Amino acid sequence: MQVITTHLNADFDGMASMVAAHKLYPDAILSFSGSQEKNLRDFISQTLLYRYDFQKPRTIDPAQVDTLIIVDTRASDRLGNFAQCLKNTDITVHIYDHHPENPGDIKGDVEVVRNVGATATIFTQLLRERDITITPEEATIICLGIYEDTGSLTHLTTTPDDLEAAAWLLRMGAKLDIVSQFITYELTTMQVELLHDLMKTATQYTIQSIPIVVVTHSLPHYVDDFALIVRRFMVMENLDTLFALVSMAGRIYLIARSRIPDINVGAIARDLGGGGHATAASATVRDMTLIEAHEKLIQSLHRHVRPQPIARELMSAPAITIPADITLASAQILLNRYSINSVPVEAATISRKPDCPHLNLVGIITRQVIEKAVHHDLGHLPVSDYMSTDIDFLSLNATLSDIQELIIENHQRLIPIIHENTLQGVITRTDLLNHLVNDPSHLPRNLLHETEYPSLERKRNLNSLMIDCLTKPMIQLLQKIGEVADEVPVNAFAVGGFVRDLLLKKRNLDLDIVVEGNGIEFAKHLAGRLGGRYRTHERFSTAMVLMPDGFKIDIATARLEYYEYPAALPTVELSSIKLDLYRRDFTINAMAVQLNPQQFGTLIDFFNCQNDLKQKEIKVLHNLSFVEDPSRIFRAIRFEKRMSFTMAPHTARLIRNAVKMQLFGKAADTRFFSEIRLIFSEENPIPAIQRMADFNLFQFLWPDLKPHLKVDRRFLHILLQAQRAIDWYRLLYLKEECDNWIVYLLAIMGRSKAEVLEAFCKRFLVPQKITDNLVWQKMHADKVANLLARRNALRNSEIYWLLQDLDIEGLLYVMAIARKSTVKKAVSNYVTEMRQAATLISGRDLMALGYEPGPAFKIMLNDLLDARLDGIVTSKSEEITFIQENYPLNNLPENGRNA
Repeated sequence: MQVITTHLNADFDGMASMVAAHKLYPDAILSFSGSQEKNLRDFISQTLLYRYDFQKPRTIDPAQVDTLIIVDTRASDRLGNFAQCLKNTDITVHIYDHHPENPGDIKGDVEVVRNVGATATIFTQLLRERDITITPEEATIICLGIYEDTGSLTHLTTTPDDLEAAAWLLRMGAKLDIVSQFITYELTTMQVELLHDLMKTATQYTIQSIPIVVVTHSLPHYVDDFALIVRRFMVMENLDTLFALVSMAGRIYLIARSRIPDINVGAIARDLGGGGHATAASATVRDMTLIEAHEKLIQSLHRHVRPQPIARELMSAPAITIPADITLASAQILLNRYSINSVPVEAATISRKPDCPHLNLVGIITRQVIEKAVHHDLGHLPVSDYMSTDIDFLSLNATLSDIQELIIENHQRLIPIIHENTLQGVITRTDLLNHLVNDPSHLPRNLLHETEYPSLERKRNLNSLMIDCLTKPMIQLLQKIGEVADEVPVNAFAVGGFVRDLLLKKRNLDLDIVVEGNGIEFAKHLAGRLGGRYRTHERFSTAMVLMPDGFKIDIATARLEYYEYPAALPTVELSSIKLDLYRRDFTINAMAVQLNPQQFGTLIDFFNCQNDLKQKEIKVLHNLSFVEDPSRIFRAIRFEKRMSFTMAPHTARLIRNAVKMQLFGKAADTRFFSEIRLIFSEENPIPAIQRMADFNLFQFLWPDLKPHLKVDRRFLHILLQAQRAIDWYRLLYLKEECDNWIVYLLAIMGRSKAEVLEAFCKRFLVPQKITDNLVWQKMHADKVANLLARRNALRNSEIYWLLQDLDIEGLLYVMAIARKSTVKKAVSNYVTEMRQAATLISGRDLMALGYEPGPAFKIMLNDLLDARLDGIVTSKSEEITFIQENYPLNNLPENGRNA
């Protein structure tokens, strides 16, 4: 194991050097030895979260590290837990550093120490010397390290090598605007005075309900790093948007910064002759006085500031409603079914109220009101008797402040969203809270622990990540899907494991598409565009498109599932992408990427799922998840062990509660066996099997087995033997594939009778054909294993006929339960040599020798095969001689001889 690390409280130079070192050691693991500086943490959270897999030190066993690459330090006391690696006698240490030598420094097997301003400069030189290509993003990261340690190339420690390195990185595409965004310095006395002057001249304007601060100032001389002062002002006053107009040495400059999507400062700066990005821009204003420039800036602000229609984004749609004339008891069942706390009420007959903009909406009722009424034996009364009728409505274009006023100030729990006299959706308190928590511009960060910070905004563009991680044909396919979605028209999203693995930068060839609209109609159009075929499942509104090259695309209509009773099969209704994601099993699978051209690559994350992915946690979306679908327990275990994640404590507690409720087997449901099969099909299912034992699941899986079945030494030994047999067969690279799950299932049943296996199959609705094969393979394999164990001296032909009826899974099962090496050797020889054995002559050759076709041919050829397996014959001529000697024509009956 190779590990790249740097000093405690890592800075940009340490991080940049680690990233650069990874270019030289591509197989090494990146791991900070401890904490990082705040600016670096922000940079990683906003920019590098999914670019590099920085592993936590506690996940790495120091004893397993054979090569330690240390950058930007030579002091062992600054390496945290990685200092323990130095105790390994056979450890190899590589050091890259620019600091002066000190007593007690670590001595490395490889040392690259140069007198330059930054360690990142050393790596830049090495990359150039070895002609290693880097991306603009990597160039920017390395440039950050150089600029930080050299004070933007102004410190006395700066060398010509640092400037040459920075110049080369710029040619490689490094972006200085990003460098300047994250590199900060202490203000000088003069800069502090300027900062106070700016505060005095600051004016706040409210445009489209958005506060915008504008400062104007005049200086007789030019001031370097004025943008630094502007940025410090913005941070100190916690401003979302700041425009600074300053006249210096007779020339007017605009510096603009924004932290909210409503204001694109790049577009505004272009009006004044400049440019830049949406968050940072500048301009040199010509042919204007400072007052004229100020007036033009205000005009531009009024023209460009257009807040996004937040209600359209926040609302849950389509809205679930109930009729006013149903009973309170019936309403309670409906709210429980959909897991909602409040619901709009519609009149039983259409009768528009004069003061109601919606044709049929007459009120709102909450779960609390319903439950109290039912508690007082009023469940038989209609909802209309207890609903709230004093409600306000909003349009699709309502702003965040409008929503906050109704929900927070007016205490309205649910806001109906109306468009053209029709209910389009609803916004709940949870919707508003999710928006405020997931949007960093509205997040009171001091209220949260650092590990609870939302990792990123709930909507961000993944185009660059898709380019890095997906093949060109896959990106083109996703673009075509988006184009067809616009033509239909529907909203189309890639969902589930595809998005999860994209963020983890792992390959996933399973493409699941969810559309808001008619999924089957969309599948027809997509199949036509791709020249493929499609199959539909009308009941669930799903389809599968099969492309000409065999690639499959699963398509579903956005849907909401509810369960009539615990462990029941789901009932499906049409819904929106938000509700569709909410029905998913775990948070890490509850994200989507929109594919429509205008929003292509936009990540949809309503439930802050990225944080759970970042923390490597398996977490359910709601508390009744395992009650509604207990098969999710097996899925949680499979994901936890396959991805090396950790079950969230609350999720683990919910699993134990579901096990206590004994929900297994309450429905005729094939999902249990499907999940068990998937676990046993994993490359190494043993950790998952042990985890199932931890959760006391064996009592449901194998209640017919004797009490001794537990993860004891013998049980683990059989599983390990099965794993070794499977691994051995995989390395043979034979054409016949092996269903690993069958081997593991047979191995688990190794000490039980066939009736127990049959009962297991019946309990979990295993198809009869598979059941019959499993039972037969076990019975025959057990019999053969016992016979092979009792008889040591068997001829090859005897082994052949004992094993020839077993599938490869049954053969590997025999190897798993075998206690004698002679049994394993017999099976091994059969698989590698004897299984494909055949005679060199055929029935046609027998006819040429004068034998008449008939049942005797099979006997003759089988005897000949025995002779070949036992080494009695080795050539075709010897086979002919064998036949003629053992089956002479003159001794055959008349009907066995040609005329």
